[in-house]
Amino acid sequence: MTVRSSVALTGSSIRPASVAEAAQADIVLIALRWVDLESALRPLPAWNGRIIIDGTNPVAFLDPNSPDAHDPENPLAALGIKAINLNGQVSSDVLARLVPGARVVKAFNHVQVELLPLPKTADGHRVLFYSGNDADAKAQVASLIAQLDFAGVDLGSLDIGGRLTQVPGGALAMLNLIMI
Repeated sequence: MTVRSSVALTGSSIRPASVAEAAQADIVLIALRWVDLESALRPLPAWNGRIIIDGTNPVAFLDPNSPDAHDPENPLAALGIKAINLNGQVSSDVLARLVPGARVVKAFNHVQVELLPLPKTADGHRVLFYSGNDADAKAQVASLIAQLDFAGVDLGSLDIGGRLTQVPGGALAMLNLIMI
């Protein structure tokens, strides 16, 4: 299926756009492989206070046939990933330096991607954590999370909430919680 055919199925409110065009939106979700962040974000125009939702995690995806994919020292090998050492930095701080002038909110990164199309369950709404340093940006992302039928939970600042939800290592990373 192509992007154009996918868009045709979703309706006229969505249209294909270039990366530069998409980056001009009021709210932009960044969900890229960690190794591609800098090359994808550096050439984009100034962010001028627009909101970036940081859906990234500092991991490298492994070739299933590589020795790294079977490394007993890597607790994430079974998931097909390995941690990228950020020397104690929170991944959202690293991303924020790549998007100067943006208001960064960490969200959509702690739940397995296969669960994102399933905001509701028979028992309630799937929880999405979010955090950020700008109250208005967080409120707008919280509204988006609610519009998508998830239960949003504010974890405070990027330094606290970003660290809690960062994969790997965050205490709340990979949790699939349901609010009833």
